[in-house]
Amino acid sequence: MKGIVTKSTGSWYAVMTDDGITHQCRIKGKLRLKGIKTTNPVAVGDRVNFEEKDLVINEIEERENYIIRKAVKKSKEAHILASNVDQVGLIATISYPRTSVGFIDRFLISAEAFRIPQFIVFNKQDILSSDELEAQEELIGIYTKIGVECIKVSATEDKDFSRLMRILHGKLTMIGGHSGVGKSTLLNRLDPGIDQQTKEVSDFANKGVHTTTFAEMFILQGDTRVIDTPGIKELGLIDMDPVEISDYFPEMRETRLDCKFSDCLHFEEPGCAVKNAVEASEISHIRYGSYLSMIMEEDNRR
Repeated sequence: MKGIVTKSTGSWYAVMTDDGITHQCRIKGKLRLKGIKTTNPVAVGDRVNFEEKDLVINEIEERENYIIRKAVKKSKEAHILASNVDQVGLIATISYPRTSVGFIDRFLISAEAFRIPQFIVFNKQDILSSDELEAQEELIGIYTKIGVECIKVSATEDKDFSRLMRILHGKLTMIGGHSGVGKSTLLNRLDPGIDQQTKEVSDFANKGVHTTTFAEMFILQGDTRVIDTPGIKELGLIDMDPVEISDYFPEMRETRLDCKFSDCLHFEEPGCAVKNAVEASEISHIRYGSYLSMIMEEDNRR
């Protein structure tokens, strides 16, 4: 039988078939021996074949795309957050807890590597100071300029989420973000039937508390589906050559073709069109700073 994985606990996988029935399946041991350097051989969003009699997954169909991060405790391995998605949405907060620009950019380029459309939801509007609101508007301006749709919400106070629902409509969307940014609260507001557990942000160090333990797909209405993922503390890059990273920054993708050297890293090389664009404020210096941190991170790993 064929189906799509809607929940992964690491040991058992919920697989929904076309008739809407969900089966609790296991995997065959040999699926772990195919050279996949990930902690989870099967991810939510995977299309799989399984044996109806013993409910064992025996094949994973080829993935169209996936979002991946470093494994939490195994730095040399990766963890697939979701696969075969139409778009990804990052829930970000300017404060309580703060989502750094570096984290936002790593999330975006992880999707851009597969040309997966992205959007950002800035949550917790109700608690932001005037300075924080100003900083938020600056970020929205930066990301809107490169084609990333940004919306502002208060998951606890707003009563109208129609704009967000229009973005989600008819698509399979992976939702990500730090713990404590309000992913589960927001999903509960979109559909009370989801009933995800929520907790307050810890006052200690202004950090979020993990509430979502496993990735899980929810159906909001018809073919509108979302994958809620566990809070991500850090989002390191996986197997990216430093030379190719600028290709995942839309504002650099065309500009880099005018660089003097084809393998330009846009750091100290002469005749760099990207650096010239940054100096001319055509490319955000904030995004350029994120880019530099990424290439140095990848260069140090080699």
